[in-house]
Order: sequence, then structure tokens, then C-alpha cells
Amino acid sequence: MEHKESWQMFTNSTCSHSFCDNCTSKHVETKVQDKVKIVTCPAVKCNTTLDSGACRWMFSEDILICWDESLCKSMIEESQKLYCPFRDCSIMLVNDSGSEVTETKCPVCQRTFCAQCQVPWHPEFTCHEFLKLSGKKKRGIDLMVEKIGCSHMTCRCSYEFCYRCGSKWSSKHAACKYARC
Repeated sequence: MEHKESWQMFTNSTCSHSFCDNCTSKHVETKVQDKVKIVTCPAVKCNTTLDSGACRWMFSEDILICWDESLCKSMIEESQKLYCPFRDCSIMLVNDSGSEVTETKCPVCQRTFCAQCQVPWHPEFTCHEFLKLSGKKKRGIDLMVEKIGCSHMTCRCSYEFCYRCGSKWSSKHAACKYARC
């Protein structure tokens, strides 16, 4: 409600509303940080999309990158989105080939995984066999541990623990009824 000069105002080209540059900037920054895919006009009950091209000059490079990524991701169909299953990567990939993809290599972490099961690559099994290994559908990583048998896990923070019982790993932990290595 402050008096502002016209040069201090942003007018959305897709509706008739205008707001000061500072308010518009804060509105967009908040929406982008909240991971809102489409930023709308700040006016109450106005669902018109904010013209991202017209107000780009208001934002830091970090906000622009986040906003651009959000806009790009919103244009990709959910059925085409695929995520690297490795927790230290988790990058989004896009299958826009129209064909079914199984074995694929993540372009970021360079590890191979199954695009169907969304787990590390399992060359010795078909996807169907892989899911049936334990007689019930478990998360793929659980099945891999079950098949390989190793329960000794090391977290990124270097904490060592037993995957099966969750307790801290030690040289005496081999006595765990669940441990296999």
C-alpha cells in the first residue's frame, strides 16, 4: 500500500495486476524455494501464470536456476521421469525415446542401474525374477542385500552398521543371527 513510482512496479503481461518490484521478487523467491512448479500472479484469487521472462532481472542466479529447473521439470510427463536409484546421486533422467528402457548408465555418477526396477543393475536376473526372489515385493536394495548376503554397511558419514538388525558394526558383530559377512 506504499506509494511507488511506475518504474518501481512490475506489471504481469498475462493479467492486469501490478506489484512493486520488491514484493514481486519476494513472492517468486518464496514460491521457488517451496518448489512450486508454476508461479502465479501474487494477486488474491488470480491464477494467471507470472511472466517469467519479464521479471528475470529481479532475481539472483541461484533463484533463476531453481526456477528454470522447476519450469523444465513441469514440462516433462511423469511417465517419462526416471531417477538414479543411488542415494548419493538421485538425478532425474528423462526417457523420451518412447521405448522401454532396462539397463541404463547414469550420466552423472556413471553407475549402471535397471530403469524398470529402479535399483542397481541386476544382470543375473530378469526384472520379474528379481522381484520374485524373496516371494514378496520388497524394495530392490533389500533384495540385492538378501541375494548378495552382505549386511556390513558403511554410511557416507563413515558410520558402520548391520543392514539386517540396524546395530553398530564391530568385529564381534559376525555373531549376529542375521549377518552373513
